[in-house]
Amino acid sequence: MSGADVNPPATAAVPTPMQRERATTIFERSVPGRRAAAVPPSGVPGGDRPIDELIPAALLRREPARLPEVSEPEIVRHYTRLSRRNFDLDSGIYPLGSCTMKHNPRLNERVAALPGYARLHPAQAPARAQGALELIWSLERALSEVCGLPHVSLQPSAGSHGELAGLLLTRAFHADRGEGEIRTRVLAPDTAHGTNPASVTMAGYEVVKIATDGRGGVDLDDLRAKTDESVACLMLTNPNTLGLFDPNIAEITATVREAGGTLYYDGANLNAIMGHSRPGDMGFDIVHVNLHKSFSQPHGGGGPGAGPIAVSDRIEPFLPVPRVERVEGAGGNGAGATRFDLRDEAEHPRSIGRLRGFQGNFGVFVRAYAYILSLGADGLAEASETAVLNANYLLARMREGRTGRYLPLAFDRRPMHEFVLSGSGAKRELGIKTLDLAKRLLDHGMHPPTVYFPLLVDEALMIEPTETETRESLDGFAAAVEAILAEAEEDPEIARRAPYTTPVRRLDEAGAARNPVIRQALD
Repeated sequence: MSGADVNPPATAAVPTPMQRERATTIFERSVPGRRAAAVPPSGVPGGDRPIDELIPAALLRREPARLPEVSEPEIVRHYTRLSRRNFDLDSGIYPLGSCTMKHNPRLNERVAALPGYARLHPAQAPARAQGALELIWSLERALSEVCGLPHVSLQPSAGSHGELAGLLLTRAFHADRGEGEIRTRVLAPDTAHGTNPASVTMAGYEVVKIATDGRGGVDLDDLRAKTDESVACLMLTNPNTLGLFDPNIAEITATVREAGGTLYYDGANLNAIMGHSRPGDMGFDIVHVNLHKSFSQPHGGGGPGAGPIAVSDRIEPFLPVPRVERVEGAGGNGAGATRFDLRDEAEHPRSIGRLRGFQGNFGVFVRAYAYILSLGADGLAEASETAVLNANYLLARMREGRTGRYLPLAFDRRPMHEFVLSGSGAKRELGIKTLDLAKRLLDHGMHPPTVYFPLLVDEALMIEPTETETRESLDGFAAAVEAILAEAEEDPEIARRAPYTTPVRRLDEAGAARNPVIRQALD
């Protein structure tokens, strides 16, 4: 924790007992000899043989493992307490710009837990996993329709993994054309998600930044000046991270395509356009889809996830293997029952190969497919419409009063699913930074929006309410921001020292990054 005062100002919120309680690890709760269960004798003949007769001595520990010794109630209480100390989507609004933190329907969890899905071994022979393979194939077809591209692979495990896959496909495409040595650069706007340049570097390319014009879109002059025969790919999302749909998208994609490059669509903002506009129709060759953003898979604290890729015909030969393929009849000639099979490099010799073990995170696929079937085409379109409506309603509320004065809209255009405000006014006139405002929102029981991104906006505050929030929830968020600004007019120190009601006060984030403590010493 930082050196901030433990006692909050009289006008600040007061911590609850749960929040005051010092966090402890399960090891600190350990008491020698305490057990959650007692295992009876196995009753198996020979089960009482010494362990060194059953396991080679070289594989045995010299000392017993240092495991916590606790009772079952203590285990349950410990992890329940930990879960309550973290903010989550079930607790309140989570308007994390560019991350689409929307409600995950519980029905999808029930479906994913069905024994036929949850207990299916990933190494099961295709002949005995026909239901799972059919679900994979059907989900691929659904995502193909949403993206407007004919071929899909579910292998990538996250959006960033999908980015890397797309760039490896780009590399294979150019190498197949004999241009691998000259195509060395990848274009990315200065509003790009941070994973884009990281993925470009991992794929062995050079990142070239494209400027943003005065209306928040791609600067066409800068794009034309930097597009030549050395360009391998353009990475872009539309609407972009400012929440703005680029009206020049057809000209942008045509410019890169005419120069021989591929077009990559970052699907982080697909939730804004599902059922209304398709990246394939805009001219893109490759799209990654975040199933945890648009298709209801929960954000899993780092996993599991899925970042499927949809591709055009010219990229299809290089897709990862094995691929799930539908076979009509035993001989593939339409006679008999339909079956599904896995095809590897023998059938797809130009493939970039396997990206991960097995077919991907199957439970994620089940949830996403259940979501798509629940909503249908009209429902997906309505989800996007409501996401855009909620964002514009919240923006209209936040352009009033103190919020409109101190937190102006970064680019004065009607946004889609998210919008970016600039906290420069609050910093200049009130003496509070965007970070202070974000920390104080935690005391109002709300997760703060994304801050300081995109980098081209001074003191950026990036807000995405999603389609699953009610009008009352949006009104409450707008009122909380207004109250914090009114409070700062009287005493900016309150926001500067926030939060007060969280289990941990304001952290020294720079110090934690430079000197991380990632392992607890065992006495």
